[in-house]
Amino acid sequence: MKQGITLMDGAVGTSLWAKAEARGWKKDPVWRYNIEHPEIVAELALEYADAGAEIILANTFGANGPAVKRSSSFDPADVVAHGVRTVREALRGRGVKIALSAGPLSALMEPYGDLTEEDTAQIYRGMLSAGVKEGPDIILLQTFMDLAMLRVAAAEAKRFDLPVFCCLTFERRGKTMMGNSVGDMIEELTPLGVDAVGMNCSLGPDLALPVIREFAEATDLPLVFKPNAGKPILSADGGTTTAYSAETFAEEIAPALDIVDYAGGCCGSDPSYIRALAARMGK
Repeated sequence: MKQGITLMDGAVGTSLWAKAEARGWKKDPVWRYNIEHPEIVAELALEYADAGAEIILANTFGANGPAVKRSSSFDPADVVAHGVRTVREALRGRGVKIALSAGPLSALMEPYGDLTEEDTAQIYRGMLSAGVKEGPDIILLQTFMDLAMLRVAAAEAKRFDLPVFCCLTFERRGKTMMGNSVGDMIEELTPLGVDAVGMNCSLGPDLALPVIREFAEATDLPLVFKPNAGKPILSADGGTTTAYSAETFAEEIAPALDIVDYAGGCCGSDPSYIRALAARMGK
């Protein structure tokens, strides 16, 4: 195992939905919880810290201006600010770093959609500036399928004096849904001076392993690896389970620990998965 690997957290969205469901609340866009139910956002952050996570995401992934305005009367800047502030205050004194998280927009950029590069940049500028004011340690751009959109977001993120980590989400064939490869990503993002690259979501750790190995062959930049806990499986009683138990997830991710610098989980993983991964890493 590589020395000095930093343990990241697991899923924010699916974990918050599980908490909401347990309380009988409807399955809202999770950024709403920053305003309406910040107690579960703080609770999840503390659970990840207790599990051993050294970087924990603010609940800001989908809180971009168009998304917030489309389904609420909230001020998008307030939603992002509350997301970072809630986690920062919950983790005060824990020695844990906080990542301002941003994901892709629902609209496509030209020439595939109507969103211009200038409009895209403006949306991310507003979102990131609102979050940076609350004092995060890192900006994590994750789950992007379109490298062109990620490049615009990364360029905006580099305006701030914070490390910028960038993750695409890949299909089993080793390319994103938009056809971007690992090599494309390295070529586009390295000149921007991003601080780490990698992948998250889509694939479980076993299927994601060849892709992260391709990253290791293509760049000397630090690597981020946050695979899914597998697609949900419908059980006979109507419930769902993940394809990987916490222990299986930690076992399957182990080969990547020889090459990555940051490891954690994505959809379907929760603090128990991070605890199992921490044990595997000897943390």
